[in-house]
Amino acid sequence: MNQPLAYIHPEAKIAQNVVVEPFTTIDKDVEIGEGTWIGPNVTIMSGARIGRNCKIFPGAVISATPQDLKFAGEKTTAHIGDNTVIRECVTVNRGTVDRQKTVVGANCLLMAYVHIAHDCIIGDHCILANTVQVAGHVEIGDYAIVGGSSAVHQFVRIGQHAMISGGSLIRKDVPPFVKAGREPLTYSGINSIGLRRRGFSDQKIAEIQQLYRLLFLSGLNNAAALDQIELELSPSPERDEVVNFIRNSGRGVIKGYSRGGNGGIE
Repeated sequence: MNQPLAYIHPEAKIAQNVVVEPFTTIDKDVEIGEGTWIGPNVTIMSGARIGRNCKIFPGAVISATPQDLKFAGEKTTAHIGDNTVIRECVTVNRGTVDRQKTVVGANCLLMAYVHIAHDCIIGDHCILANTVQVAGHVEIGDYAIVGGSSAVHQFVRIGQHAMISGGSLIRKDVPPFVKAGREPLTYSGINSIGLRRRGFSDQKIAEIQQLYRLLFLSGLNNAAALDQIELELSPSPERDEVVNFIRNSGRGVIKGYSRGGNGGIE
């Protein structure tokens, strides 16, 4: 639908059944898939790659240049997966030379005023509640939920199926399958309700709980706890996901149940 009160660059590649509402601007080097709805007063800049059946609400800005002083105008992109909903005034910046792209996966919900900075990789089925602010180079795994008004430090990783309390300052990596809250951000148990909703069996959830007991409650340091996990628990995709996540952590992971300290287990 070619809305006469919208500006669409003639080089933009837009599927025939995309709806573009009035006063929206779509620049060149933009691709938009079938069935997507672009609301009024949306700005879609060069480098945007938007999938099928997305909904983008008023005031959103997709693929603006990075807020990075090192950015030198290189050709980069911002990708939005199929069926993703982007609410009012969300901003998604395109990548830099580091990764060349910013990615928001399929079936995600970015609530109002969320910011996704350059070179972030957001998985599928993620929910970022109102005003979540995500700095550059962050990675968020599939099915993760970040509560409203949280701020994510650059280069942080959030594991799949994690759930983080609203108002959190996320300075350290958050491992898969956990709940995290308090200040400083602390392990608060397993995201058992979310895991059950997604088909994890009670036995599998119990295995994940035992894994995190060894990691956070045994009194062992991370290296020793991971060795114990590999010794006591049979190999599984979930066990290996957690072990590899922690071993590859660049910023260190959040700490166990809070008794003071500096906000993270090194």
